[in-house]
Amino acid sequence: MSQYGMFTEAGNTIVDGIVKLARAKGLSWSDVYDMLCTVSNIQGFGEAMDTEVREAVYKALDFDKRI
Repeated sequence: MSQYGMFTEAGNTIVDGIVKLARAKGLSWSDVYDMLCTVSNIQGFGEAMDTEVREAVYKALDFDKRI
């Protein structure tokens, strides 16, 4: 599992699940962003919307190559 800049292993596991789902379903950045926003509203996972986490997820999904 990759590290995404979440503060806990549980947080990284959740974000890794989002990345895997996005790959499997071909989700857009907007979809992924919305999921990260939802996770950030869960107590203890507010950092899901931090720049570091968003950039790690974006990079992991190779969105730069999709454009």
